[in-house]
Amino acid sequence: MAPTTPTVVVPIDLKKKPNEQKLTLHNRWHPEIPPVAEVKVGELFRVEMVDWTGGAIKDNDSAIDVKTLDLSTVHYLSGPIKVVDEQGIPAKPGDLLAVEICNLGPLPGDEWGYTATFDRENGGGFLTDHFPCATKAIWYFEGIYAYSPHITGVRFPGLTHPGIIGTAPSMELLKIWNERERELEETGLQSLKLCEVLHTRPLAKLPLTEGCLLGQIQEGTPEWKKIAMEAARTIPGRENGGNCDIKNLSRGSKIYLPVFVDGANLSTGDMHFSQGDGEVTFCGAIEMSGFLDLKCEIIRGGMKEYLTPMGPTPLHVNPIFEIGPVEPRFSEWLVFEGISVDESGGQHYLDATVAYKRAVLNAIDYLSKFGYSKEQVYLLLSCCPCEGRISGIVDSPNAVATLAVPTAIFDQDIRPKSSKVPVGPRLVRKPDVLKCSYEGNLPTTENPGARI
Repeated sequence: MAPTTPTVVVPIDLKKKPNEQKLTLHNRWHPEIPPVAEVKVGELFRVEMVDWTGGAIKDNDSAIDVKTLDLSTVHYLSGPIKVVDEQGIPAKPGDLLAVEICNLGPLPGDEWGYTATFDRENGGGFLTDHFPCATKAIWYFEGIYAYSPHITGVRFPGLTHPGIIGTAPSMELLKIWNERERELEETGLQSLKLCEVLHTRPLAKLPLTEGCLLGQIQEGTPEWKKIAMEAARTIPGRENGGNCDIKNLSRGSKIYLPVFVDGANLSTGDMHFSQGDGEVTFCGAIEMSGFLDLKCEIIRGGMKEYLTPMGPTPLHVNPIFEIGPVEPRFSEWLVFEGISVDESGGQHYLDATVAYKRAVLNAIDYLSKFGYSKEQVYLLLSCCPCEGRISGIVDSPNAVATLAVPTAIFDQDIRPKSSKVPVGPRLVRKPDVLKCSYEGNLPTTENPGARI
């Protein structure tokens, strides 16, 4: 069989804004967003994509673009793509769409990415109480490896993957999403005992017309207004897949997505060069533009056959992911443990979120002994190939979480030892990686590189 060159079905011009692309992108989930392309099962096709902010974050030494980012506009997705069988019959509700990732990478000429933390005033992140200011580190790619001028002494292979890949919801499923997330937003703080990290961020991202991009549907028309008021934000993962941020979905992976509308209407975006488990800074992978080479298969009736509903209707299902054979291999790891006891000594009952937060904070405090600022380590743990685990979830009252960091990514030995710990110099005197004063975020005499 002759080699196959993928057909580019969603091209991207990095010189143009998302709403100026030849095939206009979208940043919401809705069944009435029309497909921009059609592919047949077995066809090898290429989808190109902008980074999740649509090019708003720049390759420079300032995090002002992170601090002021309009989060109503993200994520920018390529698609939707209609999938049909050999006879031209589209995927149908109740089918499974098997999507194989054959190849992926950065767009040629755009071989760089970034990791960032959001300012508390712009949504913050997992550790906002500890890191309230916007920061940013730029990464450059050398083949499979990434290095950063902002976090020196570190180099690692990336496990490149799409943060978002999913199918369009039906109107019934969309209504379920909006109702349950609105209820959480309205009553969650009163009805749930949430750990303190959640009190600094919205509990849900509800439909919002501001910043809404619906592909070929022209903004301001009656059709656009109706859909924009219903369409779901792309921030969380849901029954359709979506923003799952599973770092192992790389070359050779296969994703089994439920189909809710005719044609499935597959969309993807949010490409990551590398990511740590949890993506703990929120803008926490190495974010980049990129491409995916994909092949699809339709499994007729596959939802009922293979997926078990986890809710009151057959729509409450979750995708299945098949991990590919390609991943970085490390033989030595340093593992940090956390339990569900918070900084104040307060006991939480089997709370894996609190336990993982403690594991990450323990790793940050430890690695800062080797010449890095805590901001640098926080960024690093969000994007390097570290492994997070729920190690214990049954032994009352403490959940146990662990974070394993590969030691080979550092150019120094980071294991505990009896000799004196080397301490640098690792700090980079640039505003993106130094501790800042939150009040006003202005530079000071003592800290001339503070975040502005």
